[in-house]
Amino acid sequence: MVMAICCYFWAVALSIETEKDALIRSSWWPAEVASSDICQWTRVSCDSNGSVEAIFAYSAKGKLDKMNFTLLPNLRRLGFSGLEGGIPREICTVLELQTLELIEQNITGESPACLQRSLLKLMTVSISYSQITSSVLDDLGDLKSLVDLDLSLNELTGPIPAAIGRLSNLKYLSVLSNKLEGSIPLEIFSNLTKLVTINLSLNKLSGTIPSTLFSKIGVLNTLDLSHNSFTGTIPSTLGSLSELKFLRLQWNRFGGKVPQEMASLTKVISIDMSNNELTGVIPSILFGSMKSLDYLDLSNNNFVGPIPSSLWTSTTLKKLFLHGNKFSGFVPQEIKSMTTSLTDLDLSSNLLTCPINPSIEILTELQSLKLQGNKFRCSIPPELGNLKKLNYLDLSLNQFRGSIPPELWDSPTLRTLDLHKNHLSGIISEFPFPSFSLLNLSYNLFTGTIPRGFLATYSSLAFLGNKGLVIPDKHMDNQSGLALRPSSMSRSKNGIDFILQAKVLVSLLICVILLFGFFSLFGIAFKKLRASHGFQMQQGSENSNILSLWNYNGTITYEKLVEATEDFDLKYCIGTGGYGSVYRAKLPNGMVFALKKLHRYEAEQPALDQSFRNEVRLLTEVRHRSIIRLYGYCLHRKCMFLVYELMERGSLFCILRDDIEAVELDWEKRLDVVRDMAHALSYLHHDCHCGPIVHRDISSNNILLNADYRAFVSDFGTARLIDLDSSAFTAPAGTPGYIAPEVAYTTSVNEKSDVYSFGVVTLETITGCHPADIISTLSARQADEVCLLEILDPRLPVPRGRSIIQGITRAVALALACLHTTPRSRPSMKQVSEAFISSCALPVEPLEAVSLQKLQMSVGSIIKLKQETLRRLSTCRISSLELALSVPLSNTDK
Repeated sequence: MVMAICCYFWAVALSIETEKDALIRSSWWPAEVASSDICQWTRVSCDSNGSVEAIFAYSAKGKLDKMNFTLLPNLRRLGFSGLEGGIPREICTVLELQTLELIEQNITGESPACLQRSLLKLMTVSISYSQITSSVLDDLGDLKSLVDLDLSLNELTGPIPAAIGRLSNLKYLSVLSNKLEGSIPLEIFSNLTKLVTINLSLNKLSGTIPSTLFSKIGVLNTLDLSHNSFTGTIPSTLGSLSELKFLRLQWNRFGGKVPQEMASLTKVISIDMSNNELTGVIPSILFGSMKSLDYLDLSNNNFVGPIPSSLWTSTTLKKLFLHGNKFSGFVPQEIKSMTTSLTDLDLSSNLLTCPINPSIEILTELQSLKLQGNKFRCSIPPELGNLKKLNYLDLSLNQFRGSIPPELWDSPTLRTLDLHKNHLSGIISEFPFPSFSLLNLSYNLFTGTIPRGFLATYSSLAFLGNKGLVIPDKHMDNQSGLALRPSSMSRSKNGIDFILQAKVLVSLLICVILLFGFFSLFGIAFKKLRASHGFQMQQGSENSNILSLWNYNGTITYEKLVEATEDFDLKYCIGTGGYGSVYRAKLPNGMVFALKKLHRYEAEQPALDQSFRNEVRLLTEVRHRSIIRLYGYCLHRKCMFLVYELMERGSLFCILRDDIEAVELDWEKRLDVVRDMAHALSYLHHDCHCGPIVHRDISSNNILLNADYRAFVSDFGTARLIDLDSSAFTAPAGTPGYIAPEVAYTTSVNEKSDVYSFGVVTLETITGCHPADIISTLSARQADEVCLLEILDPRLPVPRGRSIIQGITRAVALALACLHTTPRSRPSMKQVSEAFISSCALPVEPLEAVSLQKLQMSVGSIIKLKQETLRRLSTCRISSLELALSVPLSNTDK
């Protein structure tokens, strides 16, 4: 008996030793761990006997063919990413294998035919981002135990193989984002009666959906057929899916009416049937029984008649998008039933008429309301200004009359107000100065002189088309030597009508183009002239007005600013920028500015001189609360300087390197800094009215903080406007340590370089120092060895609050996605910005249990999908961590 026991343990020990030999020869683990217990190795899990049970080599290097799988008889779970080569035949010897995950592989060749004959215990196969071909699908047809099949984001072509219909135990099927064509095989729905999730989105599938297709799948939870070319009507048997929670049919060519049988979907949470060709009146019975529905998108179809009353009485709907149809009628009193749920309501581009019921004011959660492009012919309800959380209101392209209700001007939350192309009236100089980020009053009947503060804060395009409006004079104030900021509209004392303004604008543009051509042709002569005679802002004598300043009332002169700094004495110098020194200037009236001065010898350097002018040009175009405000500039041969809003706290770089200030910048403030940066860059890349702008030098030195620790992006000397219709090339720019790796080998201007820099600054903000070591760790594929808690700034207490933990986890995960070495795999700043806007209280895992690898795998491989794909994936089977990190979507981004 003793002999038998000894033999058993000897056999186990020998088996473990051969397993160790297999792992060492794979070259996935460094040689220094060869003598340690393999159960302690990273990416390895063992069973109770110490035998290797699972390998998740998501950051390993090498090829699969180096691993001797015959020496791993108890291996049940295998997952890896980034490896090269094909799937080796040896994998077929792992007869106990139940889970096979291949992510971001460069799989070549065909999969071994033995897969379906030998690995009969396989329950999960996930092969995504791996460029596999359709032959893999045929090889998996006989795996009767298969429960989960995910082949998303590959190069699958041709029709969906009917062989999938033989996987009788399959519950989860996803082939999203491939190139599959043809119709859906009937075998999939008739044989796969256990399906819980099916995702066929983002393919080239076509044809009609047979009426019998859903008759045998009673447990289906998620159905996603979006972004294909399906035609015909939506089958009535869809109503038999009693367990359905998520229905995605958008971006197809479905026509006809919505079947009433869908009223049986009592558990549905989200429905998206937008961008089809659906028609007819929607019966009220359709949505009345959907007591869990919180997302509904029927936009861009051909629906007619009134909006179903069952929608107005819903107590669960949070987001309702009905724009781009032919709905008629009005907003009824029943809308008050949605008081505690509705956050986004889009009824634009329909045929709706007045009245807008005053009950709308009790929608306490409403944040976005879009009513543009309807038939409203009444005054704007003042109750709209009482919506406590409303931040976006668009009433444009209607026939609203009368004045703007004072309640709208006084709204503490409203940030965007668009009223263009209505019949609104009033004297604009009597309006209180608004705090909106975006205001559009164009093409109405407003009168009076536009206040200078309005012109300094908002684009002059916001006032076009109001024939009674007067633009302040452009001429200089003789006492102050100041000029208003040049506007894209002509100025006139007596109120020039719009046609004359347009003619003046065209003339100015022609002059600018001619001048630009002149200076381009005679650039060399111009440089010589400047070197010998200096630079003047405008033609004339040395006593010409040399300061252009706006946002103030004409009491600030060049001499006062120079006097405030005692002719730029060093004792007023508070820092040095990329091409000049920064001075603090406090005027006798108490106003304080920051002056960035370009010294004379620097002004004679073409590159620095160009950076100075570039910053002036761009900062006079942008308007965002998280971008430093330029109040004015001086261009003169004596000196050249910019006049900024003063940032009392200085740069993020200096704060993080001062132990006392770093502690004052607590976790909540640091998350605010990251959010402010994201919103500012999203504005520059996607929402700036002058076109996309790439900053090219995002670093902690160029992130400035005011007295309240709110962050502002500064230093636009190297920024560039992008022409989307052409390839833009420029010399490399940026601060070492923050520059994206591709900048070294390309000269094209691309916003993804800013995304990378944002990732660096975000990690620097969270860790308290430059994240060079972390980036090296990511490059070396060792992220699984680093715990999130280990990289947090040790000078701050360990975060414990739920919202703070969630914010830090999300910020770091997004930063890691931004640091992807491949530019196209990085998210856009719009995606990142909207991720921070989300207020969902989602569950998170403790920081001690989260590694950088887990963050990369949970977000890095998801965020680079299209936003529509992200919203679909958020409803599939994902972990609580993935939920907490998922990127939210707005309707405007589809």
